[in-house]
Amino acid sequence: MKYVYIALFASLMSLGISVHAQTRENLIICNEGNWQSDNGQLSYYDGTTATLTNQWYRAVNGTKLGDTPNDIIQVNDTLIAIAVNWSNLIQFIRPDGTACGATEDVPNNRRMCSDGHYLYVTSYAHRCGGTTFTKGYVAKIDVATKKVTATCEVGWEPEGIRLYDGKLYVANTGGYSFQEHHDYETTISVVDAATMTLEKNIDTGAPNLFSEMSQAGKYLCVNSAGDYYDNTPKTVVLDCESGKVTTYDFPCTYNTTDGSRFYTIGSAFSYNTGAYDWFFKTIDPSTGSVTEGIINETITNAIKTLSTPYELYISPYTKNVYFTDAGSYAGAGDLYGYTFSGEKIFGPLQTYINPAHILALKPSGTAGIHRPAVASDDAHILYNLAGQPVDKNYKGVVVRNGRKYIQR
Repeated sequence: MKYVYIALFASLMSLGISVHAQTRENLIICNEGNWQSDNGQLSYYDGTTATLTNQWYRAVNGTKLGDTPNDIIQVNDTLIAIAVNWSNLIQFIRPDGTACGATEDVPNNRRMCSDGHYLYVTSYAHRCGGTTFTKGYVAKIDVATKKVTATCEVGWEPEGIRLYDGKLYVANTGGYSFQEHHDYETTISVVDAATMTLEKNIDTGAPNLFSEMSQAGKYLCVNSAGDYYDNTPKTVVLDCESGKVTTYDFPCTYNTTDGSRFYTIGSAFSYNTGAYDWFFKTIDPSTGSVTEGIINETITNAIKTLSTPYELYISPYTKNVYFTDAGSYAGAGDLYGYTFSGEKIFGPLQTYINPAHILALKPSGTAGIHRPAVASDDAHILYNLAGQPVDKNYKGVVVRNGRKYIQR
């Protein structure tokens, strides 16, 4: 297949793009700040100039972002959403950082997903506008109007949320059990996104499904934090099509995917011992196999040198690997970047307090579809519209050899 590489290189050069330039991209880093301190910030990394700008949102808009932003996603080519938890709003910005509206009807918001037209947000609260809930809920927001169009009650204190084949999968935590007198949750709620009705709850048997949720095609990776005593943390992998739940005896507090495998950093704390244990694992959900380490030895060893790993993220466009160190949780954190093969791009770059979420911006003119810098020997690899490799079981729009298809 030598001719493939030569042809691809010539094509890139004709466009004025070097192969190495394919690792360059722009990032937004969402820094949570300190809870109830109203000091959440966005940092911006310019891949062309290799510079990091802190207080980016304030510099662009002349105002604060808010208190404890805890999620950021790109909704479509022109819109980004930020869940600002303790300020009780969803802030919308354009890719250049300009604020362009907000939704204030979803207090205590947590995590988000989107189909490009609607934004789906989980909330710990018991109200949304004039509607009251016993437990937590999911709100459906029309991104054109920034208004809540529907809601659905799920479990206590819902956290991670993902969309697959028209269904929302919501990880419930029960994280307020110590103050609201209910048990930890062990369920993932399945909600019809079109009608916003609860279809069923899948019992995982693992309590407190807290923190991030990654998606690789039909598979979801969910962290179970346990109860911090005798009920130890776990990793839960759900097959959305079969409903099969696979549980592993290690946490995945920070998890990400390259579209086929899950890469996890697990932090396990126990009040019994007062100690933290760390786990670094890779999961192949199609086989159920687990291997030690993340991606390669270079990246694994780099992460192990951090004092407080706080985010792990693989870009869907370049497959670059980014991670952060929160340090003491009270001072500035650090950002690191590597290629998927283990070549260091930058780092440490000093961000702000608690750099918890990273978003790689869609390259202009790609429609979000990543075309690898090195051609594959298999011209029939399938990608979703986020540029992630998927298998033949994936349902929806896929890209193969540069063309779009609908796979049912």
